[in-house]
Amino acid sequence: MTTTRPFAKFEWIIAWRYIRAKRAEGGVSVMTWISLIGVTLAVFALIATLAVRSGFRAEFIDTIVGANAHVTVVRPREAIADYADMSDRIMAVPGVASVAPLVRGQAMAGAFGQIALADIYGIHLDDLKASEAIVDSERTIGNIDDLQGGIALGSALAANLGLGLGDRIEITTRSGAATPMGQSTRRNAFDVVYIFSTGRYQIDEVRAYLPFDVAQTIFNRDGAADELDVRLDDINQSEALKQDIANAAGPYIWAYSWQDRVGRFLRALTIEDNVMFIILSILVLVASMNIISGLIMLVKNKGRDVGILRTMGLTEGSILRIFFICGAGIGTIGTALGVILGCLFAIYIDQIFSLVNYVAGGGVWDPSIRGIYNVPAELHVSDVLKAVSLSLGLSWIITIFPARRAARMNPVEALRYE
Repeated sequence: MTTTRPFAKFEWIIAWRYIRAKRAEGGVSVMTWISLIGVTLAVFALIATLAVRSGFRAEFIDTIVGANAHVTVVRPREAIADYADMSDRIMAVPGVASVAPLVRGQAMAGAFGQIALADIYGIHLDDLKASEAIVDSERTIGNIDDLQGGIALGSALAANLGLGLGDRIEITTRSGAATPMGQSTRRNAFDVVYIFSTGRYQIDEVRAYLPFDVAQTIFNRDGAADELDVRLDDINQSEALKQDIANAAGPYIWAYSWQDRVGRFLRALTIEDNVMFIILSILVLVASMNIISGLIMLVKNKGRDVGILRTMGLTEGSILRIFFICGAGIGTIGTALGVILGCLFAIYIDQIFSLVNYVAGGGVWDPSIRGIYNVPAELHVSDVLKAVSLSLGLSWIITIFPARRAARMNPVEALRYE
């Protein structure tokens, strides 16, 4: 008896004939469609979730790092009087891109009868221009070069106070003269010359920038800075370089990285990512299990055909491959459709979100609660390959079991009652 090569043409033809629906075998057709749709939706959900997850992580890091220092240098419990010399020493550390002295303080901001808490940053104009999140946002209004004659406000802070360009804001600080009743307050008024949006609501809600020398006067930091804002060539080197930066800055100096500030959030995101992937993997497994149900029904309905094929000379291997092609084909087509839908969702998420927001009547996404202004999505090849590998692996592996059952069917038993 001659043997044929595995996955010969006739095996594909027979498998295709079995997959196609017949009126007398409508149950098999229904299960085939259920299996196909289930795998498609599971892969789509997995890719879409991984894309949104990656987008949230990237958006979180970009907005946090874009508007804040990669490494912050402070002298505990006192201002930094020698900030110029210290900046030069830090700049000599390999990997450091820039060093900016800052004056920081909190104040009450008031306008048009409204008040809000403001986190004031005193900074040199050139250093502020180096912050991409402040000057490169699409939501910025005004000219950053006018900062020397006014104040720059976060978009949410300006909106809460009802301020626009050219309006006047009053800043109240507890940095006035000392009195028997405590330190008096100091009030200063500034024109709003620039409104920025970092992409993170919590920052835009409180952040305000003043010229460095003006902030020194307001907060009584004559000739001193509160901290040094250090930016690196590679933000991922912040943990490795922060100790070198502290050593270069001098004794009694503490340097902490952006990861120290938001480390707990990053760890929470990592845990959430892992849990979400496991949950969605179970969803893909459940969808793949439908393939088993469909194949079992197909094997039962095709028992007579299997018996005839075996008596005609087909080997167990050929029968196994025929039914494997049936199940694996459903899984492969479903995976391909799921990848297409998932990638389209990630690419056009803004338009989809706008449609959902319109249908729901608006207000679906509240940036004051979510912390960012829209739903981010970032499609990575590694995420797509991860989803494809999981889906194909599960659908192909579980197909083997009903295929083996069909291959081991006794042709005599299959034809006994026919």
